[in-house]
Amino acid sequence: MAADWTSAIDRARAHAPFLARALERLPDLAERLAAGEGEAALRLAKQVDADDVATALRRERLGLALALAVGDLAGAFDLDKVMRELSTFADRALHAAIVAAIAKRVPDAEPCGLIGLALGKHGAGELNYSSDIDPILLYDPDALPRRDRDEPGEAAQRYARETVRLLSEVTSEGYVFRVDLRLRPASEVSPLAIPLDAAITHYESSALAWERAAFIRARACAGDIGAGEAFLDHIRPFVWRRSLDFGAIDEVRRLTHRIRDEQRGPGVPEPGYNLKLGRGGIREIEFFAQTHQLIHGGRDPSLRVRGTRAALDALATTGRISNDDARALGESYDGLRTIEHRLQMVGDKQTHSLPSGEALDDVARLHGLSDGAALVEHVQELALPVAERFDALLDEDRISVPKSAPHVMGDSEGTPEISADLAERVNAWTGGRYQALRSTAALGAFEAIRPDLLASIAGSPDPDAAVVRWESLISRLPSAINLFRLLEARPGLFTLIADCLTLAQPLAEDLSRKPDLLDALIDRTALDLPGSVETLAAQMGRRERGDDYETRLDRLRVVTSETRFALGVQLIEAAHDPLEIAAGLSRTAEAALQVAVGAAEEEFAVKHGRIAGSELVVLGLGRLGGGVLTHASDLDIIYLFTGTHEGESDGDRPLGATLYFNRLAQRVTAALSVPTAQGALYEVDTRLRPQGNQGPLAVSVESFARYQREDAWTWEHMALTRARVLVGSEAARKDVGEVVASILCRERDFDRLCADLLKMRGEMAAHKHAKGPLDAKLLRGGLVDIEFLVHFLQLRHRTALTPDLDRAIGGLVDAGRLPPALIEAHGLMTRLLVGTRLLAPDLDRPNAAAASLLARQSGCADYACLIERLHEARKTVAVAWQDIFGETLEVD
Repeated sequence: MAADWTSAIDRARAHAPFLARALERLPDLAERLAAGEGEAALRLAKQVDADDVATALRRERLGLALALAVGDLAGAFDLDKVMRELSTFADRALHAAIVAAIAKRVPDAEPCGLIGLALGKHGAGELNYSSDIDPILLYDPDALPRRDRDEPGEAAQRYARETVRLLSEVTSEGYVFRVDLRLRPASEVSPLAIPLDAAITHYESSALAWERAAFIRARACAGDIGAGEAFLDHIRPFVWRRSLDFGAIDEVRRLTHRIRDEQRGPGVPEPGYNLKLGRGGIREIEFFAQTHQLIHGGRDPSLRVRGTRAALDALATTGRISNDDARALGESYDGLRTIEHRLQMVGDKQTHSLPSGEALDDVARLHGLSDGAALVEHVQELALPVAERFDALLDEDRISVPKSAPHVMGDSEGTPEISADLAERVNAWTGGRYQALRSTAALGAFEAIRPDLLASIAGSPDPDAAVVRWESLISRLPSAINLFRLLEARPGLFTLIADCLTLAQPLAEDLSRKPDLLDALIDRTALDLPGSVETLAAQMGRRERGDDYETRLDRLRVVTSETRFALGVQLIEAAHDPLEIAAGLSRTAEAALQVAVGAAEEEFAVKHGRIAGSELVVLGLGRLGGGVLTHASDLDIIYLFTGTHEGESDGDRPLGATLYFNRLAQRVTAALSVPTAQGALYEVDTRLRPQGNQGPLAVSVESFARYQREDAWTWEHMALTRARVLVGSEAARKDVGEVVASILCRERDFDRLCADLLKMRGEMAAHKHAKGPLDAKLLRGGLVDIEFLVHFLQLRHRTALTPDLDRAIGGLVDAGRLPPALIEAHGLMTRLLVGTRLLAPDLDRPNAAAASLLARQSGCADYACLIERLHEARKTVAVAWQDIFGETLEVD
């Protein structure tokens, strides 16, 4: 629809006294607007001739107010443009006032050391038509310009008072902005400008929950902007917490309830209804978005956006809210903000309430509606979808835990019977034994979940073990408040935690060491498989300004640990096939390796530079190369480097190529395996490298190729059948792939190959015995024997040369070299291997619930069926072994 400038000006003159006066005061601007030259009118509004800053800003403000209002009414300027222009002007005005305030005392001084932070709608770039601004003024005592006799604090307060006066004083030219400094720390007792160190201490130690919400939209907008950005970077962990703080989120909810309770005026749209604070109003849309941002933004940086519409869109994109919710709330937000602007255009007043009588009719007609009744109906249509969704937000159990496959214990009838001994033991937790349960707040939070906790323990397959592991968990916590608040908010988590504590000892131990792992279960995607290697690497390797090497490694460890823990929960909840879990674990490890290499390379290059034409290449072998890991898998890798030994790095401390890449490889290994505050990730096994532990950690591709051609043993070539380049450029991957292919495709002496393989398997069987009846790996006829069969046939016939063992078996079956039954046997044993690493780590029969789950994961009706099918699968392997090697495998 084309802009209607004539109608806009007529409505402004007839229904908005403030705009009518502005049209009379600014005839040149009015002329441009009448001619439909909106952008020219905006440029003219900014070209102000005045002798002082105060006058110039007031004149610019009036011109912008007129140009934006008429452009808005004409349909030429959308809401986003209006808010953006107003916010950008507020930035310019606050900066100009700070500069002028300092220059009044110290002429020609730069505004170093005095910072203006924009919060609220100003920070979000969403100022309304007649808004005040809510900045926080900070200062650096060491950088602040001042006279020699002035103390830094005294000078800062003088500048703050002058800045406020320049903007808010009403003169014959009007005012610029009303300035509200009450968002500063401890505003009741603190000075107008706060020292940086004091502000940092406040936000790191004593800030309230609403201040976190306020800083979601904070940005440095005036004065020493660089120092302001550094300050915001410093307090970023206060705002965006990886560990979910449900106590803080509850506080935001209580604040919202209080706003509703204290709001005077109609609860539904009618004369007197407050567009900002009323039920279904603007504030509820903002809080809806901010509450979800507070919950998820610490873990998902894509949600760290300032604008309300941008936040809703980001929440929908990441699946935190539905697309319908984002669309409905976004449309209501735009509509309510537009009506809010109409209210304020009438008299240039910071009002949000619908008037009554003729005044309501004036606002309606200014908006282009017939009368006040039509306006009220329109506002009702905008507010209703907001109120419905916000009511649901206030009442919901946050974001519910996703439903998985039927629970392994099944649905019990009624509430589990709680024994007196169990109740007495749990009650004793509050007797001061545990530090986490000594504060009044912690005890109160515990009381809220005590009934559900008792029922969860009583309903577990092994209540005694559950109690012991709960006690281990609580004993390691400095405070249990957040855990209990989380469980109160997410009753569904009791089931998941109970399963972790009673079904999977490795997960229980992880959880007792790092209770924050529970955060990984909050998202709706908690039971979804992880994405691609590229997606995972982007999450692990996300960088923020100011991050050092250790911070980057900590983020890598946190994301990797949480992903592995979530995959463990998915396994015990039977959410996915164990083979899919294994593939997810492999993608996670591959991404972690890529990120560790990238971070180590950058850190290493700071001192030693880089070697032109050379790069580190990482070759994965074993289960990592095959893309099927378990929760207990080591990472079998070989470090290689491209280029020659003669290369030298170009840094301040140059190193030769061999030493350079060996030290770099050591850093990568340490990044993955050395324990830190965030724990260790993986055991890294590099013994498959040329010459094993006796050889250098990293060798050139050329040396690797020569060793494999001239000196490698048969077992080393068998290992190469599962080799896959995990880190390296496309060119490097191609070169190493060609080397591996050339080794695997060489002609071999059948008798020697067979003899080497049988000797090796015999020695292995003599020294590595099966650990229990569920040892699908080492039992004769188990996975190790399948691998020997496959690798022998791959090397013997130079076929099915893929590191994916499942695909290799399929290729050999298709070629008629293995029986088709081996496909099913391999699948059964691999699923069992993945499952037992969590459910039966000692490889003996676990408790009944875990045994039942292992059976279901393997496609069996019960545990007895699983054992029978495992025996049949082993016999299938024994038959193939006899056919190929002429040797009998003893399968008992």
